[in-house]
Amino acid sequence: MNMSDEELTELITKVNEIFYDKLFDDPWLSQIFVDVDQDIITSQQTDFIVGALGGPQKYCGRSPKDAHPHIFIQEDMWDVREAYMVEALKEANAPEWISEKWLKIDNAFKAAILKGSIDECSGRYKSEEIINIPNPNSFKKAA
Repeated sequence: MNMSDEELTELITKVNEIFYDKLFDDPWLSQIFVDVDQDIITSQQTDFIVGALGGPQKYCGRSPKDAHPHIFIQEDMWDVREAYMVEALKEANAPEWISEKWLKIDNAFKAAILKGSIDECSGRYKSEEIINIPNPNSFKKAA
């Protein structure tokens, strides 16, 4: 299915607005974004994904690996993030081909973003602190 660059950008913007609303509202993952402007990250991610899906190449930020070295991201955090992305794609009525390609792009960067231990984290600049937000659900005991 062909979409104009404008239609693609509008759809990707809508998905990202829904997605980041979910992340910024999540009691756990929102802690990662304390010092992040939601409009800016939405715009950056839109430029990145539009380009990755074949639209105009406007993104000029860091690669996903270089954008996240200071965040201790584990599998459980990735799973929550991916669930929100799937929900956002559905809520925005994204065509199946876009959803499949977007999730494939996301998963291509997974190994570069996930960390096995906090020791794998490093600041993007000298004074940047490592973000380590433990999963609050991992401490709950099964009833």
